[in-house]
Amino acid sequence: MRNVVLSIVILLFGFSLASVSRNRNNNLAANETSRAQVLQESTIDKSPINIDSTIISSFFKKYPDLKKYRSDVNALYKNRKYNPIWYDKKGLIEFASLLYSKVNLLEEEGLKSRLAYKNKIDGIFNTESEDNLSQIDTEIMLSSMYVFYAKKVYQGIDTEKIREIGWFLPRKNLSYECLLDSLLVDPKLLSKNEEQLFRQYYKLRDVLKKYRQIEKNGDWNPITMDSLGKEYKLSDSSKTIGQIRHRLFVTGDLKQDSKSNLYDLELLEGILNYKKRNGYKANYIIEPKHIQRMNIPIEKYIKTIMVNMERCRWIDPELTKADEYIIINIPSYKLLYKKNGKTELESKAIVGKNMTETVVFSSNVSKIIFSPFWNVPKSIIDNELMIAMARDKNYLASHNMVWDKGKVVQKPGASNPMGLVKFVFPNSNDIYLHDTPAKSFFQYEYGAFSHGCININKAKELAELILKDDPNWPIERISEAMKGEKETTYVLKKKIPIHIGYFTAWVNDSGEISFYNDVYSRDDRLAELLFSEDPE
Repeated sequence: MRNVVLSIVILLFGFSLASVSRNRNNNLAANETSRAQVLQESTIDKSPINIDSTIISSFFKKYPDLKKYRSDVNALYKNRKYNPIWYDKKGLIEFASLLYSKVNLLEEEGLKSRLAYKNKIDGIFNTESEDNLSQIDTEIMLSSMYVFYAKKVYQGIDTEKIREIGWFLPRKNLSYECLLDSLLVDPKLLSKNEEQLFRQYYKLRDVLKKYRQIEKNGDWNPITMDSLGKEYKLSDSSKTIGQIRHRLFVTGDLKQDSKSNLYDLELLEGILNYKKRNGYKANYIIEPKHIQRMNIPIEKYIKTIMVNMERCRWIDPELTKADEYIIINIPSYKLLYKKNGKTELESKAIVGKNMTETVVFSSNVSKIIFSPFWNVPKSIIDNELMIAMARDKNYLASHNMVWDKGKVVQKPGASNPMGLVKFVFPNSNDIYLHDTPAKSFFQYEYGAFSHGCININKAKELAELILKDDPNWPIERISEAMKGEKETTYVLKKKIPIHIGYFTAWVNDSGEISFYNDVYSRDDRLAELLFSEDPE
């Protein structure tokens, strides 16, 4: 009997949104279905607005510049059996005003976008406006505003366009219906929604706010150099050093600005932090290239942050929720091996040079090959080996290579370009993660030297960590397998996700931002796509 009474009470209270909120972390599909049912039922008999597909069609004929949102808007109403979204019996719901305020603050989301008929929307929330829309037009206009906002903030540039600029990481599936349900249940998600957006997005957004404030304060004055080739060392004194000190204070590399023109130990600490953040060697010398980097206008840094926020919109947050995964950021020349939420290994990496760019994509490491053979790619055979063989008939033998049915294979050994261990992940680009005998390349700040594969300087350490919990592969066996004498393949019991990305700005857990050289010149191309779409 109690259960019957309880059910009646719940029904009378319209399946309260709070009860749905408490369960939002359960199975996603079940939750979204539940939310849709709650929201549909909560609007029944609460508004006199009648909506159907014909009315929606008439609206978009009246406002043709919004036609691109028509199918998504129609899906919203179809999902709710054509019940109103933005009205209840009291009038406009509070969430409409919250969403409107977020649309007015799109610049905080790293966007330069303006919705068509924005003046009409402004009139909805301006009680003194003489340009009043009907309730029907207001309802559908607000739904169009929602789809516009969701597309810009949560989805970004469409998949076809980002593939054209070489981005092949898997994108998240965005349901405008489910997203709206979750926002109506918990409006705080408008400010931060890590179920929909990659966590890095919000870190970049915080730094964007900081850099815009610096720009507003006018605190990014050019640093003047005493001479073009001048280097500065400890105990040197110069007005340039004083200007550098102030810049490092503004960027947060120094906690205070003593105004001193002397290169002292306090400034050294800031210099080392600045170099670490920006991919330079950690030494005490201030070179002209460092000052030139500091003199990049702040608006350029702001654009870089905005471009990388856009890249974050394409990332499925689920990618980094695996217990174990590998991530490589091409511009930083770094590999990170993550396990149980912690960085277990950080390694320098060599990536593809401009003519043989490393591809941005995801896969799964399925095998580790110790002392591998190298199957020379056809492009290298045609463009390099054939020339070398024409000059030296003994070239293959002298390089431990053999000709095999039109293919060239290099045997295992210390000079094999694959090094002594290779990590295999299926892909159509013949890209591997591997060791290398050319360790000297890791001493350079620049790291784009390969034919597209990724070379790392801590390959053995990575193999040891991956096999750490496998009793059949103690460190001694790994060392034996890496002697370069015999190829040994081990198929992993559990595949490890690997993600190769391209971020020229990255914020760490401490809130410090790193800026990396745009090695493949992709930022400007993306900025053109991102900022040329508007006004709509």
